Amino acid sequence: MSINRRVLLSERMKLIVALFGLQLCFAGFHIVSRVALNIGVSKVVYPVYRNIIALLFLAPLAYFFEKKERPPLTIGFLVQFFVLALLGITANQGFYLLGLYYASPTFASAMQNSVPAITFVMASLLGLEEVNIGRRDGLAKIVGTIGSIGGATVITLYKGPPLLLTNQIQEEISPMNWTWGCIYLLGHCFSWAAWMVLQAPVLKKYPAKLTVTSFTCFFGLIQFLVIAAFVETDLNNWKIQSGEELFTILYAGIVASGIVISLQTWCIQKGGPVFVAVFQPLQTLLVAIMAFVILGDQLYSGRIIGAVLIMLGLYVVLWGKSEEKKIATGEKPETLTTTLLEAPNKAEQTV
Repeated sequence: MSINRRVLLSERMKLIVALFGLQLCFAGFHIVSRVALNIGVSKVVYPVYRNIIALLFLAPLAYFFEKKERPPLTIGFLVQFFVLALLGITANQGFYLLGLYYASPTFASAMQNSVPAITFVMASLLGLEEVNIGRRDGLAKIVGTIGSIGGATVITLYKGPPLLLTNQIQEEISPMNWTWGCIYLLGHCFSWAAWMVLQAPVLKKYPAKLTVTSFTCFFGLIQFLVIAAFVETDLNNWKIQSGEELFTILYAGIVASGIVISLQTWCIQKGGPVFVAVFQPLQTLLVAIMAFVILGDQLYSGRIIGAVLIMLGLYVVLWGKSEEKKIATGEKPETLTTTLLEAPNKAEQTV
């Protein structure tokens, strides 16, 4: 084997290990957040502390690394950052915690796989995404979107018989609470998708990513503090009363909002967004295993079917996007498998 071949395999292995670590961090956040809710951490206090820690982590990086590429701040930019925070921090995290409280970590992760499809629909309605139903890439994006939304509907409306039995004592979630949990998680996915759609034009005008993220985090913190002033007036709820509470808050701030952002940026740079996105369903599998072992969560057939439909929809949408890009650049269309296998090498050649 040539030296160049060994180097490419080594780089690919580093990328795969990094992506596995990224999804493991994401999966851990679902479990840690559920633990935080179980031990009584406030659904408002938790994101406040999380965003304080994230801001302390990101702001210095933004200040020192983006001095030269940071455009001057204007009132218009600040308003846009505020709206991004409302969608990407306040609504996103708020709906997520409400959904997680009523549902389960496994299906919070499964519902997140529908975000690319929802993003595609929003971008299409706003004229930011091209849809050509006469080509296979356009048809794939539509079919994948329908599959993802159908999967989310199945998770919400159909439970099905249990697949695995657990010896741990677990309080059964009522159908009404589960439905509300899924509705909240859909709100989480829609706000996340809207944040990504609106973030794209903002970054074109203000291309300092860490600075945008820091301001978004800052305004999200302010918004949560305003909410807390009305709904969380008991000072005892703001006190960290155990090492378990401290761990969940530190994990959310340092790992989920700090390390994950840095690791995801590196992975996208090395492998490209498509290659990174196809590892998303691995997170759902990891969460299901961890939730079953640690929390004693039950697995039901209907919700597995819905999760599978969402994952298949995700892959079809991503394949359609990949084909569309190849047609636009005049490249020869390839299969999805070939695209995914060669993505790291192509990204390495452009870095």
